[in-house]
Amino acid sequence: MKTILNDELISFLNESHNEYLAVTNIKEILLKNGFKELKENEKWILKENSSYFFTRNSNSLIAFKTPYRINKDELYFKIVSTHLDSPSLKLKENPALIENGYEKWKVEVYGGLIYQSYVDRPLGIAGRVVYEKDNQILSKIVDSKKAIAIIPNVAIHQNRNINTDFKYNPQVDLLPLVALNNTKESVFDTFLKDLSQENNIISYDLYFYNFDKAQYIGINDDLISGQKEDDLASAFISLKSLIEAKDDYFSNSIKVASFFNNEETGSLSFSGADSDLLRNFINKIAFSYQLNEEEKNNAIKKSFVISADNGHAIHPYHPEMSDNKNICKLNEGILVKFNSNMAYTSDALTSAFIKTLLSKNNIPYQIFFNRSDVRGGSTLGNISISQVSMLTCDIGLPQLAMHSAYETLGTKDTESMFSLMKEFYKKEFKIEEGKITFLTHETRTIKSL
Repeated sequence: MKTILNDELISFLNESHNEYLAVTNIKEILLKNGFKELKENEKWILKENSSYFFTRNSNSLIAFKTPYRINKDELYFKIVSTHLDSPSLKLKENPALIENGYEKWKVEVYGGLIYQSYVDRPLGIAGRVVYEKDNQILSKIVDSKKAIAIIPNVAIHQNRNINTDFKYNPQVDLLPLVALNNTKESVFDTFLKDLSQENNIISYDLYFYNFDKAQYIGINDDLISGQKEDDLASAFISLKSLIEAKDDYFSNSIKVASFFNNEETGSLSFSGADSDLLRNFINKIAFSYQLNEEEKNNAIKKSFVISADNGHAIHPYHPEMSDNKNICKLNEGILVKFNSNMAYTSDALTSAFIKTLLSKNNIPYQIFFNRSDVRGGSTLGNISISQVSMLTCDIGLPQLAMHSAYETLGTKDTESMFSLMKEFYKKEFKIEEGKITFLTHETRTIKSL
């Protein structure tokens, strides 16, 4: 199903090859839609009914909208959290290895990558270059915008076990081939200067990415396949939802979209969900609105977080790998995700809130559990609330081939998530112990969950 949302999502995927480019593109979209950029290390003077954002370390971002009025006793946050990083191959320093007329560059595996998916594909490179100029250390976001490398398989004639028990060794088998080189001098330094158009380069955060374009797939355009759909698809939809979110005079909520880094490696970083990024944001809001500590804590406990990170659809060849009583299919609705050990944050109360929003707005959804004998993945929701404790529910888009260099999701599910996030930002509610109350401002009546 081709839609404007899916067309824009495909374009975003094709321009956001890692978290640095994703932040750059999100920032550009926000500025075009009237958001004002703030600096995290400066004092904020916020206005009512206004839109703002700030970045941290060029690879994470928080955007938000303020309400028409601020009532300290009723203030709360509506937050959608996603992450911008994806498993990939990160370039090492001193990367060049020249052997037998080939120049290869050494890499580290970032996150839980499916190794084979990066083999025999055209690879670009993008990220951040750090350099010295005029007595300053500066950063520049770069993108090769062309395929500069490939990781070739060994021919089956030379490796008869390649289809049976061959295992890729990232130290040996995953080195991108960048040039034919019969000299002892690497092409790396020249390439880096040409890429950045800078001298005095000190360091870099550069990642190889699959240069194949995201696109519609299937006879009926049922699918979108592309790189880094986990979690850029959910991130882009939350961005669009926040931009389109409207306020009314009775609203007293701050609408937030938070985009974290390093989820794929545990979120423990300067700009991950386990940093003070969200906590510091809320502290700066409190300072700007002159909330005391009790008023700030009360606002936090009245708030709600949607943690949006993709999950697994039932596989076309291996249905046995899914829980047979909670089968999730592409294009049959977004996932409400559960795990008894709290790898996902959803519990009876928080999931009931999300299910009610979904059902009352005729948005299809599915219940997701991993098999009980399989240790599934985790996400950023439970890590984020360890820094700022708010009621949270984990949701996601069902997809195939998670952590591959080329993933697949459904074109209807993106629309379902868009509908939910818009409704979440629109709906006013009140959280008390064990109870969530929906507020209807037109009649000033109260309906309880």
